[in-house]
Amino acid sequence: MTKVSLAQHDSPSKCNGGSSPSPGSDVNTCPESRTIGPRVELVTVKALLRSSALRCLEGMNYRFCPAPDCDVVYFDNAIGSRFLKADLLVRVGQKESKDPILLCYCFEFTVADLCSDLIARGETDIPERITQEIQAGHCACEVKNPEGSCCLGNVQDAVKRIRADIDAARTST
Repeated sequence: MTKVSLAQHDSPSKCNGGSSPSPGSDVNTCPESRTIGPRVELVTVKALLRSSALRCLEGMNYRFCPAPDCDVVYFDNAIGSRFLKADLLVRVGQKESKDPILLCYCFEFTVADLCSDLIARGETDIPERITQEIQAGHCACEVKNPEGSCCLGNVQDAVKRIRADIDAARTST
């Protein structure tokens, strides 16, 4: 098998992730943010990488970096491989600060959707709607969500944060 040369590759990460593993480095920790990352199935990584980045896929044990201010999305420290936000086909909601910020990749619910419901009605049925779709077998989190897992926990956390922000804004006026 012939290796793709860097000159033929246009991924922001470049082949081999731009770094080599350091002796004794923790395989669970993002090489940039030093945040512990949960394991992500290879099918998730493959499904979400741009074709140019997919050509450089060498690792087998990728982890997701959840740090919002870190450009690294996936890393495999055992071989020094990493993929950045620009290497993905989708925006990574946890790493974005401008709309649209996706929370649910299967049914395309955003932070703005939650805010709109909570401001207008004081409540939201979005978590329940997602739960119904999950129960109906309509979700595909393992290939659509960059974390490779169900978004419902992130959605519920976002509801709490938005409610707290709304309450703080009301008490400060």
